[in-house]
Amino acid sequence: MVENTVDCAVACVNGCVLGDKCPKREYAAATSNFIENTSLDKMLEMAEEAVKRKRTEPPKWVIPDFPE
Repeated sequence: MVENTVDCAVACVNGCVLGDKCPKREYAAATSNFIENTSLDKMLEMAEEAVKRKRTEPPKWVIPDFPE
């Protein structure tokens, strides 16, 4: 059996291209539930807290892999 790999961030920008065969289907239901049951004020509060945490954590250094 051949497994199709789809980069959802690129291919599914305008909607899921795999439909019922999408391996991330369970996350879509949880996301829809979150959006329907969470107020916009609460979402903005959560985003603000995440930004504060990100600003207070120490910087992370990433050393790129240089080709040899």
